[in-house]
Amino acid sequence: MASYKILLMGASYGSLLASKIMFGGHSLHLVCLPAEANLINSEGFRVRLPVKGRKDPIELDSRKLPGKVTAGPAAGVNPKDYDLVGLAMQEPQYGSPGVRELLDLVATSKVPCMSIMNMPPLPYVKRIPGLNYDALKPAYTDPTVWHNFEPGLLTLCSPDPQAIRPPDEKVNMLQVTLPTNFKVARFDNDKYTAILRELQTDIETVRYDTPEGKIELPVKLKVHDSIFVPLAKWSMLLAGNYRCITKDGMRTAKEAVYSNIEESRSVYNFVFDLCVKLGANPNELVPFEKYAAAADSLSRPASAARALFNGAPNIERCDKLVQLIAKQKGLSHPVIDANVTLVDELLDKNRRKAAA
Repeated sequence: MASYKILLMGASYGSLLASKIMFGGHSLHLVCLPAEANLINSEGFRVRLPVKGRKDPIELDSRKLPGKVTAGPAAGVNPKDYDLVGLAMQEPQYGSPGVRELLDLVATSKVPCMSIMNMPPLPYVKRIPGLNYDALKPAYTDPTVWHNFEPGLLTLCSPDPQAIRPPDEKVNMLQVTLPTNFKVARFDNDKYTAILRELQTDIETVRYDTPEGKIELPVKLKVHDSIFVPLAKWSMLLAGNYRCITKDGMRTAKEAVYSNIEESRSVYNFVFDLCVKLGANPNELVPFEKYAAAADSLSRPASAARALFNGAPNIERCDKLVQLIAKQKGLSHPVIDANVTLVDELLDKNRRKAAA
């Protein structure tokens, strides 16, 4: 097995995938804010992981894992030094000074790139045949940041596992709240897909030492041949995450799904059917019942809702992307349309406030 050098842009959610990859002895470099970078370089990072059948979570300490991790700013990084790049920031962050320039270097370096964002980068959407891609640009904070990417060199990894930074702990701690799997689509190039498959095997073979013996850890990386598998997240985002946003403030994802279960089911299945129209096999997607069961444990508002009500001028707009794609297929859903309008209005208010 080869040992790979992997660049991850974004340390908070990125540290979850990094912890899994490090079991395979690979080297990772995390691009993040100075305070995070200093802490990771001096103390490593921690990931707290719930394990079925155990009362207490497992705490992974990056310093005790076989791989190596370093961290630093976006400046001075050469993507050509790496075998794979992971994008683990929120979509609006890629336009920020320093990050934008590094993203452009990633695009022009032609190093294979795996996005772990809820919002699929525009070049990935271009791998879905039959859409008017220019008409989807309004869903992106700044579509020009994706300009130099070759669609075949960019893939999407669905960020299904849920995790939080506990507010009362150091910024190098990540707590996993829903330990599901990362689902990644293949690259157009088999050579690059082979890297993903090796990482998948590394992660699957991990057995972790505990006082009661070696155990298997949750949160795997699953590589899929279909480019539609990561889009299973769209139904979840529109039925749950974006419906945490209401006129009266935010609610938890559980409340968003369960306060009107039939409406949630209707939104979910509308997006599910849209993915099938785009080319997905229904068996590649997640049925509503399975999602609703998982949503029962989502006791916090989604990050998009928290950012919006904290005054963010931009958030990821998967809601708008799905609405615009549906429109191209002659479809619409009243709940989605109302929600998109509400988010537009709240963002507009935040931007005016920021400019004042």
